[in-house]
Amino acid sequence: MERPLTQHIHLDGTTRTLREYVTTGGYRSLQRLSSGLAPKDLQRLVIDAGLRGRGGGGFLTGTKWSFVPMGTDAPKPKYIVANGDEMEPGTFKDRVLMEGDPHGLVEGMILAGYAIDAEVGYIFLRGEYHLSAQRLTEAIAEAYAAGYLGKPLPGTGFRFDLHLHASAGRYICGEETALINALEGKRAVPRAKPPFPQTVGLWGKPTVVQNVETLYNIPHIVNQGSDWYHRLSRTQDGGTKIYGISGRVTNPGWWELPLGTTAREVLEQYAGGMADGVRFRGLLPGGISTAFMTEEHLDLPLDFSSIPPEVGRLGTATMIVLDDHTCPVGFVLNLEKFFARESCGWCTPCREGLPWVARILMSFEEGRATKDDLSLLEMHTKWLAPGHTFCGLAPGAMAPLQSALKYFHDDFERHITTHGCPWSKKSSQQRIQV
Repeated sequence: MERPLTQHIHLDGTTRTLREYVTTGGYRSLQRLSSGLAPKDLQRLVIDAGLRGRGGGGFLTGTKWSFVPMGTDAPKPKYIVANGDEMEPGTFKDRVLMEGDPHGLVEGMILAGYAIDAEVGYIFLRGEYHLSAQRLTEAIAEAYAAGYLGKPLPGTGFRFDLHLHASAGRYICGEETALINALEGKRAVPRAKPPFPQTVGLWGKPTVVQNVETLYNIPHIVNQGSDWYHRLSRTQDGGTKIYGISGRVTNPGWWELPLGTTAREVLEQYAGGMADGVRFRGLLPGGISTAFMTEEHLDLPLDFSSIPPEVGRLGTATMIVLDDHTCPVGFVLNLEKFFARESCGWCTPCREGLPWVARILMSFEEGRATKDDLSLLEMHTKWLAPGHTFCGLAPGAMAPLQSALKYFHDDFERHITTHGCPWSKKSSQQRIQV
């Protein structure tokens, strides 16, 4: 019996032990390595499968591996790092995977390490993920005891060691070079690129940083083949995707669905539509660093290729829904306050610009905003756009703001004309009546 692409995850973690995992087909992919599957063959298999990074960037995984120097003259050691920091608000897919299926991540990291001839792996875990840390620690210990880690795999001579690093974490650790700095014990700030981590990464050695969900896909590609993996998808990108949704919907949660499933399907079929008494206004498709999508976009396939650049990007595919009882200005203010707090402070536009944006939005909520403040917000969306900052944090922060100014402009205007937030006033009046 074939193991599903991601074994059904229960909140009590029913596949967290080695025995349970092996019973469902776990670690079977490692047998392919002993039967002659070379590292370059594994890279080609993953390239042909069309696996793209599931952390938001969507870069082709096998292509990323191909940039790592190989052969006897390549620098040693090499590293594979799983980014389990998951600091993107609204995103929770990696946590439930690690809690419910920890051996799946171990197996994925062994295969990724083999593909680039990396001897050592690190799971960079968000410090608040205590249950994930516990179950991953247990899984790593079981894998060592069973000989999957720490010993040469039969017929390959390849040995892989894996370590768990629970980090203090910052949002900036979503940027791979900032994560590498943090893993080295340094301040979590991005590095200049080039050189890229695939050639000069952790402690100056070749390093690949992968999202947790990405790594879970690799054993299934090895077991089932690239054609099978492609057929799971509705679009040119291969595989399935974990889609999540939060906000005022009937059934918030997450589901593994074919890549290319539409937002309307996730919202209406799986999340059960909007909760009673509220209407849909928009959603952020993949965490708070993505642009708003409205009713006109709900039938777009949610993959890495089908969303037009002028609309936005998929991100992590964990949606946050905005309803008609929630102030969009206050909604965006909450996001920008987070971005301002999480800026690493390395570059001036981000360090100074994001707090300025948050202060302007606060003036809208407090009734002090003028028409000039709308122009200032528009200015920030241009000067904090890609190409004006050291990394992608500030441009990501501008995505929800710029789209909110486009789709909810009347709400910003109303804050100016009514000298405050209409939603707050409405709530106050309701409390007075009660």
